[in-house]
Amino acid sequence: MQHAQFRSGTRIAMLILLAVLFLAVNLFSNVVFRSAQVDLTQNRLFTLSQGTENVLAKIDEPVTLKFFYSERLANEYPQIRTYAGRVRDLLQEMRDRSNGKLILEVIDPEPYSGDEDLAMSLGLKGARTTEGDIIYFGLVGTNLVDGIEQIPFFADERQQYLEYDVTRLVQNLNRPTKPTLGIVTNLPMDTGVGGLIEAMRGQSKPYMIYEELRERFEIDFLEQNFVRVPKSIDVLLIAHPRPLNDPTLYAIDQFVMRGGRVLVSIDPHSEVSLTSGSNGQPVQGYTEASDLGVLLQSWGVTFRPREIVGDRKLAMRVATGLDARRQTSEYVLWMTVPKANLDHDDLVTANIDHLNLATVGALEPATDATTRFTPLFWSSEDSEVYDLNFVKSGPTPDELLADFKPSGKRHILAARLSGPIKSAFTEEPAATGEEKTQRSDGLEKADEYQAETTGDANIIVVADSDLFDDRFWVQTEVYDGQRVAKPIADNAQFVLSAIDNLMGSDDLISLRARERADRPFVVVDELRREADRHFLAEQQRLTARISDTEKRLTALQTQTGDEPSANAQEEASQFRAELLKSRKALRDVQRNLRRDIDGLAAKVRFINVALMPVLVAFIAIGIGFMRHRRRKARAAKGV
Repeated sequence: MQHAQFRSGTRIAMLILLAVLFLAVNLFSNVVFRSAQVDLTQNRLFTLSQGTENVLAKIDEPVTLKFFYSERLANEYPQIRTYAGRVRDLLQEMRDRSNGKLILEVIDPEPYSGDEDLAMSLGLKGARTTEGDIIYFGLVGTNLVDGIEQIPFFADERQQYLEYDVTRLVQNLNRPTKPTLGIVTNLPMDTGVGGLIEAMRGQSKPYMIYEELRERFEIDFLEQNFVRVPKSIDVLLIAHPRPLNDPTLYAIDQFVMRGGRVLVSIDPHSEVSLTSGSNGQPVQGYTEASDLGVLLQSWGVTFRPREIVGDRKLAMRVATGLDARRQTSEYVLWMTVPKANLDHDDLVTANIDHLNLATVGALEPATDATTRFTPLFWSSEDSEVYDLNFVKSGPTPDELLADFKPSGKRHILAARLSGPIKSAFTEEPAATGEEKTQRSDGLEKADEYQAETTGDANIIVVADSDLFDDRFWVQTEVYDGQRVAKPIADNAQFVLSAIDNLMGSDDLISLRARERADRPFVVVDELRREADRHFLAEQQRLTARISDTEKRLTALQTQTGDEPSANAQEEASQFRAELLKSRKALRDVQRNLRRDIDGLAAKVRFINVALMPVLVAFIAIGIGFMRHRRRKARAAKGV
C-alpha cells in the first residue's frame, strides 16, 4: 500500500517537474532563440533585405517608432489581425538589427483614451467598425530634431510594399533633407487626367508615380524653355517633353557634362498625352511624339521617332467587344515585358517582375558612340516595327494579328548609357527673347562651357512615356479620402529604382519588389494565346469562305435570274455544311482551351492540397519508423 502511494507521489512529482521544465524551456527559447528563424517562403517574405540592413546600419541618431494597433478591437477581423502580426514581427526584427538605434513602442489605443487622442494628433487614420469603434493600425516615426513621418494606416493593398514603406520612413528620418529631383515634362503628372482644367476645378488626381516621387524627393519642375539647370538638382527626369530649343538642350547637355544624372522617357506615340484631357480627349498643349535629337546622338543612342514596336508574344490582352465568343484579344502595340526580358545584372531591373508599356519605340547604340550601351529590357523576337502613320490609322487588334510579320529581331526598349561623353555643342547657343530675359533675371551665373565629361556619365533612356500612366500599371482605391495604390505591374518600382540608383542610393531598390504585385499564370496565358491564334485563323478562314461563296451565288443568280440553278442550290448547301463545320471547329478550339486550363488548375490544386500533405506525412512516418528502429536496436544491445 505504502509502495503504491510512493509510486503515485513520484508520478505526481514527475508531472510537476515536467510542467516546470516545459515552462522553463519555453521561456529560455523565447529569450535565446527569439531572433532565430527559418524562412521557407519563395520570396523570402520574413527575411530582411540587404537594403534594410544597410539603412539600419547608417542610422546616426536614435529613431523612435510608435506602432499604434487596436489589438482588442481588431481580434474580430482576421485579415487585420494576421497583417498586424506581420507588421509587428518586421518592426521587432528591424529594432533587433539596429544596434539600439531604433526604439519601438507598441501602443494599443483604447477608445476614449489618451492614446487614442495621441494617435489622432499624430495624423493616423482609423477604420470604423460596424459598432462605431475605431481601429487604429498605423506607424509614427520621430527623430531627435522634430522630424516626423507617418504611415496613417497599413492598408492591405500595400502589403507587398510593407518593408519598403517602413524602411523608407526610417531613412527619411535619418537624413536632414530630401534629395532634389528636377522634372522636365509635358505629361500632366501633377494634375492627372483632365490636366489643368480638372485641377482648376479642384478635381485633379496626380499620377500615382508622381505621388511616390513627391513622397521620396523634393520636386523642382523646370519650365520647358530654360537656360540653366539649378545646381540644387541631383537628378533630372525628362519625361516626354515638348520640342526643346537649343538653349534648353544646351542646359541639359552641360548638366550632364558636369556629372549630372538623367532619366529620359521619350516616345514615338504617347497614348497618355492623347487621352489625358477632359472626356478622354488630348490634353491641352499635348505632345504626341518626343525626341532629344542631338543630345541622344552625343550620348551614343539612336532613336527613330516614327517607328513603333509591336510584339505578338508579349502582347497585352485588351477588351474588344467585337465577338461574343472572345471578350478580349491580344493587342501587339501594348506589351507586358516579363522578367525574362529584363537585365538581371543591373540593380535597377534585377528585381522587377514585369512592366506594362504601350506604343513603344526602339533604341540602338550609335555607331560612333563613346558610351557603353547596356540594354535594360527588350522585346521578344516575335516582334515587328510599324510606321507611325499606320498606327495612327487605328488598326484593330485582330487586324494587327492577322497581318503580323515577325522580324525575328529583339528590339531594345530601354538602355543605360555610361562612360565619357562629348558635348553636342561647340559653344553656348545665342539666346533670343525669353532666353535673354532668363539669363539676366537673377539666375545662377553660367558656368564656362565644358566640352566633355570629367568622369563617366550615367543616363537611363526609355523609349516609352505610357509607363507613367496609371491605367497601365495600377488600380487605385479610395480609403477614408486617401487614394491607395494596388499595383498590377512594376512600372513605379522601375522609375523609383532608376532615380534612386542615379541619386547614388541603392538601399531601397531591393525592397520595392520583395513580393510581386502580380504573378501572372505564364503557362495559362500561353495556352490562351495559342488558342486565340487558332480561333482567329479559323475565323478568317470562315470569313473568306463566306465571301467567296456569296460572290459565286451572286454570279450564278445573275446568270440564271431570280431562280437559282441546281448548281447554285448545291453550292449553297455545301456552304451551309462548311459553315456548320467551321462553327463546330471554333467551339472545339474554345473547349480545348478551357479543358487545358482546367487540367492545369487541377494539377496545381492536387499538388498544393493533396500531394504536399501526403509527402509531409510520409516523411513524418519515415522519421518515426527510423527512430523506432534505432530504439529497438539500442534496447537489443542493452539486453
